[in-house]
Amino acid sequence: MESAAPIVSVCVPSYRGATHIAAAIESVLAQTFSDFELLIVDDDSPDATAAVVARYLDPRIRFFRNERNLGAEGNWNRCLQLARGRYFKLLPQDDLLAPGCLARQVAVLDADRSQRLALVFCARTIIDGDARAFMTRGYPSRRGGSISGRSVIRRCLRRGTNLIGEPGAVLFRTSLARRVGGFDASIGYIVDLDYWFRLLLQGDAYYLTERLASFRVSSGSWSVAIGKKQSVAFQDFIAKVGANPEFGVSAMDIAAGKLMARLNSLLRLLVYRAVLD
Repeated sequence: MESAAPIVSVCVPSYRGATHIAAAIESVLAQTFSDFELLIVDDDSPDATAAVVARYLDPRIRFFRNERNLGAEGNWNRCLQLARGRYFKLLPQDDLLAPGCLARQVAVLDADRSQRLALVFCARTIIDGDARAFMTRGYPSRRGGSISGRSVIRRCLRRGTNLIGEPGAVLFRTSLARRVGGFDASIGYIVDLDYWFRLLLQGDAYYLTERLASFRVSSGSWSVAIGKKQSVAFQDFIAKVGANPEFGVSAMDIAAGKLMARLNSLLRLLVYRAVLD
């Protein structure tokens, strides 16, 4: 007999994740909020990911291995399909959650009885391959709370970057995800921001100023592997958003975003080089 559905589904899409996936798992198991399932969906990895996961006997962990490699888009969408929780969080295999992350974010969505919020997100710590913190990133506001979804979209676009954050920083309703549909990785670097924008067409965002997630920059991480293509990818994304009247962006938003995307890509590569060298 299948157990009752949990409040949260934390889903870890993995590929060649043996190096860091144990730390990701342990950060989830250390949560002060305990009503979750931890789904690990391995994309037919040729490494020891399955053996690492097998060391953990917590009954909240469910492990799946794809029969063939689906790629990032397919694997992220399989995570969505398998999730049984009321709320959904995608946690990349390299990244971490602070112990209070789920408790704080679940409380925000639980209090939103009218379901005006599309997502809740938080500040995060940027760490290196050895989990040493070297930077903090967050939304450009000292105050947390509810923010208009359209305002967040426009601000991300004009800044030429993802101000909402990586998947581990975000929690949203699984029911909303079912309505919005799956992840789209046609513009690879923007797969998460593309989804946040689509969610924010349905409601507002809530920002928590606490650093409740950590994003790892290491030589093997996907974000670093595609880093040199980030400027071009963001400009393609700007064109995609600009062509959709639902987003209501202006020519000034588009021009500012293209310029900032170039600058951000250069700065990001300098940071990666400094951390990884």
